[in-house]
Amino acid sequence: MRVLHVAAEVYPLVKTGGLADVVAALPPALARQGADVRLLLPGLPAVLEAVQHQRSVIDIGCCFGALRVRLLLARMPGSQLPVYVVDAPYLYSRGGGPYQDAQGEEWPDNLQRFALLGWVAAHLAGGDADLQWQPQVVHAHDWHAAMACAFIADHAGTEAASVYTVHNLAFQGLFPMHDWPLLGLASRLMSPAGLEFHGQLSFMKAGLKFADRVTTVSPNYAREIATHEFGFGLDGVIRARESDVRGILNGIDDEVWNPARDGAIAAPYDAERLQGKQACRRALQAELGLQPDDDALLLVVVSRLTGQKGLDLLVAALPELLAQGVQVAVQGTGEPALEAAFRIAHQAHPGRLHVHIGYDEARAHRLIAGADAIAVPSRFEPCGLTQMYGLRYGTLPIVRRVGGLADTVREAAAAEGGNGFVFDAATPAALAQAVQRALQLKRGAAAEWLARMRLGMGESLGWQGPARQYLALYADALARRRHEPAA
Repeated sequence: MRVLHVAAEVYPLVKTGGLADVVAALPPALARQGADVRLLLPGLPAVLEAVQHQRSVIDIGCCFGALRVRLLLARMPGSQLPVYVVDAPYLYSRGGGPYQDAQGEEWPDNLQRFALLGWVAAHLAGGDADLQWQPQVVHAHDWHAAMACAFIADHAGTEAASVYTVHNLAFQGLFPMHDWPLLGLASRLMSPAGLEFHGQLSFMKAGLKFADRVTTVSPNYAREIATHEFGFGLDGVIRARESDVRGILNGIDDEVWNPARDGAIAAPYDAERLQGKQACRRALQAELGLQPDDDALLLVVVSRLTGQKGLDLLVAALPELLAQGVQVAVQGTGEPALEAAFRIAHQAHPGRLHVHIGYDEARAHRLIAGADAIAVPSRFEPCGLTQMYGLRYGTLPIVRRVGGLADTVREAAAAEGGNGFVFDAATPAALAQAVQRALQLKRGAAAEWLARMRLGMGESLGWQGPARQYLALYADALARRRHEPAA
């Protein structure tokens, strides 16, 4: 099966969150199971600098505000998967991030930048972009790629099926309605039954309305986004497509995240040889200037510092937790107020709390390997990967019971499948109580702690299972496309 994955980011070339990890890991997993898989990425500077063996496929010319647009075909570094790159310097060759400038402001031409990405995907699907290869399935990821589904639906001759994955419904790609002419779509799509969303254009809605199949990144999140609480105004659209929406739990790259072969950590270890875990813990305490306290619960956070991630709950709970014998290490960037709050707490609690504002992949590995527990107190969490990294490294997750966190973490005795700690209310007290339960278990029931560690480390968290589910979904979407052409 020929499958084209369309996304704005991929690890390690461009990464702002878990989307990049998924786009890096799922396509190679599909290829290992026999699919003919290619990627389509925007020509951001980091992408053009990293991809290998570039050659031009077609000179597209002037479109979406750019005077010169080309489609390149190259190879991804590492996996060597084929990757198409939309080379449009006027739209993509700039500093800052993929969606925002250096000051955190959205690029004013994001509509054109990501409409172009979807438009090229649709032309690949239609067979007139690369005469040597045409996908049977186009898999678009999040709002940045969602317009591919609308452009495919707007072209009656396209036989390829489209699959759309919601990685985070909170980020929807909303634009002024008066920019509609820039898209070049039929006027029938400019309505509440199409892309119109409360007087704006919604790229997210393009995927939800026009893809042949819609997926989310965990089964529980698929249920949540059909509710008013988690639907961000699109729950009605999602409920209307209930039979076409499915949650497939993300995997993790279990080669990159493998404590037995991780060169970034102080000592290797696995579920049967855990001595290296203790060496990683002591090395981390020394690196971060934490007290060498074997009795402490060493709790880490590797996250964006945002309200969505519930990090304000941790800030409020810190004084109580630190007083009770918890050590905390935090790495991340995000909302200025939260960054400032963690910096202040760091200064107030030397030896018990360490905060690093920024992101470093190797440091993330050291933090997760050296910790006893990892906190993910999110208000909503489509899937979450860090709790799965924690399980893989024998670092017990402490999570709120939402989204993919509820699908992966269970609080119970190890004999009953318990592998972490769970709380429900989005309050500092509920988080603190879950951390206290972890502290009590670590101090009072070492055998049970080890049993939960080993259970988590032994779980199948890789991409093999999800890849099989996606291949079955692609076949289903393609069968539907052939028998019931999209409107």
